[in-house]
Amino acid sequence: MTKVNVYVTLRESVVDPQGTAAKEALQTMGYSEVENVRIGKLIELELEGSTADIEVRVKEMCEKLLVNEVIEDYRYEIGEVAGK
Repeated sequence: MTKVNVYVTLRESVVDPQGTAAKEALQTMGYSEVENVRIGKLIELELEGSTADIEVRVKEMCEKLLVNEVIEDYRYEIGEVAGK
């Protein structure tokens, strides 16, 4: 069993209203050192197959469903699931 973490973030050119709200809230709470906040998401997958096959399939999954490539960027990390 292989675990894949997919990290999805908005592209730099895309306004991040959730990040802006978090930045303003943090500054209001006294964290004046916060200059910028960008909010993203983590998608965890557990898959069967060889590493080469998994890389191809994860890329397909991201491009077809998990990521809106018009406004989002992504990267992924492949690792083994311990104890399975």
